[in-house]
Amino acid sequence: MRMRKIGSVEVSAIGMGCMGFSHAEGMQTDIDEAAKVLRQAVDIGYTLFNTGWNYGNVHDPHHNEKILGKALSGIRHQVVISSKCGVDFDYAADPDRPPLIYDFSRANVRKCVEESLSRLKTDYIDFYLQARIDPKVSPEEAADTMAELIKEGKVLHWGVSEADEDYLRRANAVCPISVVENSYNIINRNHEKLIPFLEENSIGWVAHGPLFKGLLTGVFQKGTTFATDDWRGHAVNDANLQKYAPLLQYLNELGKVKEATPVQLALAWILHRKPYIVPIPGMKKPERLAENMAAADIVLTEQEMAKIDECVM
Repeated sequence: MRMRKIGSVEVSAIGMGCMGFSHAEGMQTDIDEAAKVLRQAVDIGYTLFNTGWNYGNVHDPHHNEKILGKALSGIRHQVVISSKCGVDFDYAADPDRPPLIYDFSRANVRKCVEESLSRLKTDYIDFYLQARIDPKVSPEEAADTMAELIKEGKVLHWGVSEADEDYLRRANAVCPISVVENSYNIINRNHEKLIPFLEENSIGWVAHGPLFKGLLTGVFQKGTTFATDDWRGHAVNDANLQKYAPLLQYLNELGKVKEATPVQLALAWILHRKPYIVPIPGMKKPERLAENMAAADIVLTEQEMAKIDECVM
């Protein structure tokens, strides 16, 4: 596996997004089965594993961190774990698509970190992130809380997900940020405006949703429907399949030339954008591990990158 850096931390060029085992993609995967996939990922070179305090469902709200705790036991120092807190789900309001509850208060963050450490079976977390902005907590207060945890050695580096530049700049002035975790893919480029700030401050970017909830895999057809607890339908629907048909067609054509799948090309596109961006596709099936890993070896020309861009303009 090729490597790159998030801040000062070297990680595999492709990280593993673990959320899908537990949350937003239908039935949870058995913990033992999921842990086996993660161990296989480590064996072939993946080192970055991304999870969250609240990745679960109404039946097991913290399912995902339990998977990592089981999978990475005994090999903890070979990997980099990224988790996050600051939001929870109100399952009482809706067990399938619960609304968010925001809480990045100092007391709650400390509670969540201790719980994460316990479930992950570790005494430190490499990256701990503020999952969403809590309007009740200033960026300075959020950063000060994380500075305390870093000083105590419970967290090594911190970051923020889905924040604007003003918030990041204010937080970074109190406790330097190492990473942002923002959605990024060929279709969704809303956070590219942060690039000058990230480069100014040597901040890495973990790109969640690199396949636009699966639409960029090219496997879904019109008429596809999802269960109510499977959130991929927000992106994979007939309207988007029609809208992005030219892009999917070009990825298929380019794939024949490159001997690559649309998934590999979508990941390679991200890797070509900036050297500090690490995509974290979900990989619930073992066969996806090698496929996604190979994306780091694909070379796209400027003309090919431009053609991909043209398809979504």
